[in-house]
Amino acid sequence: MAVFRIERFTPLPAAEAWRRVTDWERHGDTVPLTAVTVRTDPPTRSGTVFVARTGLGPLGFDDPMEVVRWVPPAAGRAGLCELEKRGSLVRGRASIDVCPTGSGSHVIWVEELWVRLLPRGADPLLASGGRRVFGRVLDTLLAD
Repeated sequence: MAVFRIERFTPLPAAEAWRRVTDWERHGDTVPLTAVTVRTDPPTRSGTVFVARTGLGPLGFDDPMEVVRWVPPAAGRAGLCELEKRGSLVRGRASIDVCPTGSGSHVIWVEELWVRLLPRGADPLLASGGRRVFGRVLDTLLAD
């Protein structure tokens, strides 16, 4: 299993950083050849399901995810969102923490990823790629 961690500090208040990093459809705007569709009615909560479809035309794969824990930041308290990846090709979990700071917020994204067709020896490469791709996602979502 590939594991990676990304951290970003932003001047955005925790509530705004949270709103941006949990806007699932916007994730697809940043990841190449990917579109995200939320399959449950808003608002996001535990039980929300969304699918990231990566590919070109009929060639691609779905990465279905479910929000299993949803605690938005409030009154100086950190927010925590936990996701489970439940696809036939990609499995794992992710957590997104948004912690208020004196000058904005601190966002921490941790992901554990398993890709069915890849050998375990590819985990370091997968983790490195994940840090780059999802680091760019966070940079874009948190940009002013």
